[in-house]
Amino acid sequence: MSPTITEVDVYDIRFPTSEQLDGSDAMNPDPDYSAAYVVLRTDAPGGLAGYGLCFTIGRGNDVVAAAIRTLRPYVVGRAVDSVTGDLGAFYRLLTHDSQLRWLGPEKGVMHMAAGAVVNAAWDLAARQAGRPVWELLAGMTPEQIADLVDFRYLSDALTRDEALEILRRAEPGRAERAALLRREGYPAYTTEPGWLGYSDEKLTRLAKEAVDAGFRQIKLKVGADLDDDLRRMRLAREAVGPDIRIAVDANQRWDVQEAVDWMNALAPYDVYWIEEPTSPDDVLAHAAVRAAQPVRVATGEHVANRVVFKQLLQAGAVDFVQIDAARVGGVNENIAILLLAAKFGVPVCPHAGGVGLCEMVQHLSMFDFVAVSGTREDRIIEYVPHLHEHFTDPVVMENGAYRAPDAPGFSVRMVPESLADYRYPDGPVWTARQELAR
Repeated sequence: MSPTITEVDVYDIRFPTSEQLDGSDAMNPDPDYSAAYVVLRTDAPGGLAGYGLCFTIGRGNDVVAAAIRTLRPYVVGRAVDSVTGDLGAFYRLLTHDSQLRWLGPEKGVMHMAAGAVVNAAWDLAARQAGRPVWELLAGMTPEQIADLVDFRYLSDALTRDEALEILRRAEPGRAERAALLRREGYPAYTTEPGWLGYSDEKLTRLAKEAVDAGFRQIKLKVGADLDDDLRRMRLAREAVGPDIRIAVDANQRWDVQEAVDWMNALAPYDVYWIEEPTSPDDVLAHAAVRAAQPVRVATGEHVANRVVFKQLLQAGAVDFVQIDAARVGGVNENIAILLLAAKFGVPVCPHAGGVGLCEMVQHLSMFDFVAVSGTREDRIIEYVPHLHEHFTDPVVMENGAYRAPDAPGFSVRMVPESLADYRYPDGPVWTARQELAR
């Protein structure tokens, strides 16, 4: 008999990153990078389990954790093979409960919670198969990959037959592209120099260090004060020279006209893209910003689901699609978004950083290269060097590129000591802070 899933353990894990202003931007000045962390326990020999998470920035992590627990009845007691053998059906099971779906539908906390469990199931499947997730996906047939996708609401832009055509077109050369990934990795850019709370000296130093480490692109946070942004852009451009790309990220700070005026002012510094210039839900605003100033537009880390991504692409509102491994409904919905981007010919440049986002999203981009788009042209993954030490299989960077993971799973199993130390509110890291605050 197949082993069964015996428990869904949920942990509220928070890191006090606000103390050093790591992650600070114009809309989020004091983030504590956090994870609502999921473990799917099984009774399989050897302690087989699946690991996943939902990223937050502190308060609200307990809300996501509570949402994940509401999905427990759909998971506990299920045969492992019934989950790992049909991950498309499992995804639809979690996202189509009518009473829970009502809270979205298919967006917000409930959808993110479902995504965390879906991602844990993918980790479980990959560990069961003894392969990293990107390899597991890239080894599937086009029909198996298409079966993972919910095409409801997409058929006016992407049908199952069109998805199969994209996937079949990429079949020749899969092995060669996988081998290339193992040799060269996948290109990355770094946001390390650009946090809004950093001093000018720290920005300049980290920008130079990024170039020395092999990165060909950096990103700066903008949007709080135009004069400050102009000064910081000048310093960054002087630090990295004319041949390194500099992207900027407003983190949803502006209305349309403000975004247009701000980017016209920053454009002389050869800005590569403006990320999240306005509300992530406002498709027409993104299209307006794109049309009215010279800098290319990127968005996606806060886009709620495949339907909004579809509209952004249909409206010609973005030049770069930025998927997030923990924002939508897990691996399955991100596959839908990758296929939509391939249909419209728009490069995918994922959002990462946070807790575990780099670890997970590298698998999605590598799968995209091997089995969907077949190219790395104009594609790059964000990298932030925070908190990787808390994972048993952390990302490895070499000369500004992600090295292809070879360990089984989705790369987000946390070190047991980190789970104990940073558990909120009763882990020793947090109890010590509570004592100091008294």
